[in-house]
Amino acid sequence: LVKEFLAKAKEDFLRKWECPPQSTTCLDDFERLKTLGTGSFGRVMLVKHKGTEQYFAMKILDKQKVVKLKQIEHTLNEKRILQAVSFPFLVKLEYAFKDNSNLYMVMEYCLWKTQVSCCATLSDVIFIYCRFHIEPHARFYAAQIVLTFEYLHSLDLIYRDLKPENLLIDHHGYIQVTDFGFAKRVKGRTWTLCGTPEYLAPEIILSKGYNKAVDWWALGVLIYEMAAGYPPFFADQPIQIYEKIVLSVNFL
Repeated sequence: LVKEFLAKAKEDFLRKWECPPQSTTCLDDFERLKTLGTGSFGRVMLVKHKGTEQYFAMKILDKQKVVKLKQIEHTLNEKRILQAVSFPFLVKLEYAFKDNSNLYMVMEYCLWKTQVSCCATLSDVIFIYCRFHIEPHARFYAAQIVLTFEYLHSLDLIYRDLKPENLLIDHHGYIQVTDFGFAKRVKGRTWTLCGTPEYLAPEIILSKGYNKAVDWWALGVLIYEMAAGYPPFFADQPIQIYEKIVLSVNFL
């Protein structure tokens, strides 16, 4: 059944990958309510569709900043991947459009709330439960990520940016993986240095070329952080983190 599911999922993905769906939606279709977060070249806003009155998270990317920070390829790649994937634990891209100033990606809005944030991430969950019995939660979330990686890897996609901040929690308490800016379709090896320092696999740091296995390394780091409340490799400077990661291979 798993093989049949993945085979059908790949057919659906390839069809959408080759012929991305076109959207006639525009900015005027939404009422902008509040800012949920900001980044180096854009922000995420809570919006409401005027026709359906549904709530969404709208990612607004400033075109000039995207070009200036050399993020064109990553941005277009994220949009294309999100338009083609479909899995219960992946955030769903509902609409994508642009105007003269910005690119817009409208995604489902995760409503689960905590004392920490109006839109919870796994980072919030670790903060809340770190003083309690975390192991059942760690197993619960890790299992969802395993299934998600099995799906993505069957499509030849490497995620490359696993970290608590990129894992939203929906209103049912399940994970929604977001931020596909570093995701890439690769059948063999790739050499790009990208990701979060604490979560990088040794082969990425050593520029030896790497494959889907780096996602599993990152999952190991995440499980450690969920259990301990902090990552296994940390320091004040990224170079010090890289040194610890590379040295750790001798003890595996």
